[in-house]
Amino acid sequence: MAKFIVKSLRDGCLEGDHAPSLAIIDSLHSPLGSHAFRYFLFSFVSLVQNESSQARGIVLVAFYRSPDYYIEGLRSIGFDASMLEKWVRILDCYSDPLGWKSKNSESEISKIITVLNNVKDVDGIFKSILDLTTGSGGDSKTRFAVAFDSVNNMLRHSSLRSVSSLLINLRSHERISCLFYLMHSDLHEPKFTASLEYISTMIATLENQNSDNNNILFMEQNYSKANFNARLKKRNGRVKLLCEEMCIEQNGVKFNPIITDINTVVTQTIIPKVQFNLQLSEKEKLDRANVVLPFEHQGKGENIQIYDGRKSLSDNQINVHNNNNKNTNNSEKGEIHYLRDSDDERPDSDEDPDDDLDI
Repeated sequence: MAKFIVKSLRDGCLEGDHAPSLAIIDSLHSPLGSHAFRYFLFSFVSLVQNESSQARGIVLVAFYRSPDYYIEGLRSIGFDASMLEKWVRILDCYSDPLGWKSKNSESEISKIITVLNNVKDVDGIFKSILDLTTGSGGDSKTRFAVAFDSVNNMLRHSSLRSVSSLLINLRSHERISCLFYLMHSDLHEPKFTASLEYISTMIATLENQNSDNNNILFMEQNYSKANFNARLKKRNGRVKLLCEEMCIEQNGVKFNPIITDINTVVTQTIIPKVQFNLQLSEKEKLDRANVVLPFEHQGKGENIQIYDGRKSLSDNQINVHNNNNKNTNNSEKGEIHYLRDSDDERPDSDEDPDDDLDI
């Protein structure tokens, strides 16, 4: 399931469509969101290196950790400095977020890292991200991925409306291929989480496997294992639910399948409650199968009867009618007698419609 999310981020967006976005949400009882974010970040950089993704680079907006943390992590899995300079750009909002160390609003300390000294300016963050995508080379159609390691730090300095507008503008920009970000749900009101979930196409929620927080053993397990529940919104409006177990191991993050009745979960949570049945019962299906259609062969060795909109004649009536026709004189000419049923009918062409008026 995690591989399916990585594949969706890899494929990016269609021409004229919004970029897919992934929201990773954890809580105090299951604080493994940073590990999941690190997994998707490193997996996506590997795809960019292999040139198997729509994006040709990634811009990491670092709020929660120092850029050196991510650079050392990428080097530990085989990326050297030349590779990182080619595909990775980091907007450092961690070192000096309020500009106390430097008077410049933005400064470049290396080819990879650019320090932003005013995180309160959301429009400035948007402009800096686009500048990093433009400065990385490539033509105007080259797309990049954007990753935020913490949306909560942005919400500390800006309003929910500003942060939501930033994410929406990034999704709709022609140079952005995909977007993913991390959020801790316990630090804000539920409406903040609901707003970010609404503008995301994929929502990954981390839940603890053991709800007994008074047991020390269970608390330790919550720091090493969690249920990774994903909700994917498709273009046709359908929602797909997936669930896996995320384990923190010495070599990194590992996802294991969980055998659950996903269909039951979808039925309970996705299908709305209505006042009528959406499906037919067995008796209703049987009754529908036994309905004789008007233009369908009825079989059973009987004559085929097709309803033509009039009351059909029986066989006896047909024989009497044929005998009467034989007795008639063939030399006689037929006549048509027509009586208009009411004045509502349209008159013939030779009649004056105003004949009854005294003009």
